[in-house]
Amino acid sequence: MSHSQPVAVFDSGLGGLTVLRALRGRLPQEDFFYFADTRFLPYGDRSEAFLRERGVAIAEALVRRGAKALVIACNTATAAAAEAIRAAVALPIVALEPGVKPAAAASRSGTIGVLATTRTLSSERFRRLVGNHAGGARVIAQACPGLAETIEREGPDGPSVGSLLDGFVAPLAAAGADVVVLGCTHYPWVAGDIARRLPAGVSLLDTGEAVARQLERLLLASRLQGGGSGRLTVATSGSPGSVSTTVDRLWGEHLPVEHWEPHDVR
Repeated sequence: MSHSQPVAVFDSGLGGLTVLRALRGRLPQEDFFYFADTRFLPYGDRSEAFLRERGVAIAEALVRRGAKALVIACNTATAAAAEAIRAAVALPIVALEPGVKPAAAASRSGTIGVLATTRTLSSERFRRLVGNHAGGARVIAQACPGLAETIEREGPDGPSVGSLLDGFVAPLAAAGADVVVLGCTHYPWVAGDIARRLPAGVSLLDTGEAVARQLERLLLASRLQGGGSGRLTVATSGSPGSVSTTVDRLWGEHLPVEHWEPHDVR
């Protein structure tokens, strides 16, 4: 494996662009291949068995494509498939999951909130995460069905986004959470709107920077760091034309989007 090979980043959709931005900011001398599996969006509607099979097939295809490391930039995919992916491919892997541990450490009130998809919050992996890392903190886990898809479909300022946030954020404010974890990669796009619905002084925790630091550590440990020029390739399993408009809106500039489908995935 060569240090000049790209880092692969995959998500069910385009929320992972928030993670990609943090990765590129910290690691400007890496090339990145971002894959949005929009053909099967939303992952929250899929079975765990499907997500494990799909995740492993994508990871194996990314290895064949030449990835030197893999970032699973999707909390739902991590919850369902991270262990299976780690067992299937011999790559440095960073798997995104809600930042319960740092949130609990930062909380003064002893109550933290987690905004995430229903699938993430109902997973055994999330239960273990809370059991192992919440300490004595009270965890208010708020499922946000439909929010990620609405952000992707309408954009962060879409007419339905605000009404969804009204319902999802209010219970965290009422419970007295002083740290709120953004447990889905789409949610940083609406961080300001979430903050406005919380009392002054409540902190929002986005794990993008932590993922970037962990990837940097793994690349250094594997002697795979650098070797690129900041090149970025964006691909989708869906329609590049329809995805491209959303990519440009979220990213803030035009990024070409190509079609890519792992050959061995049904």
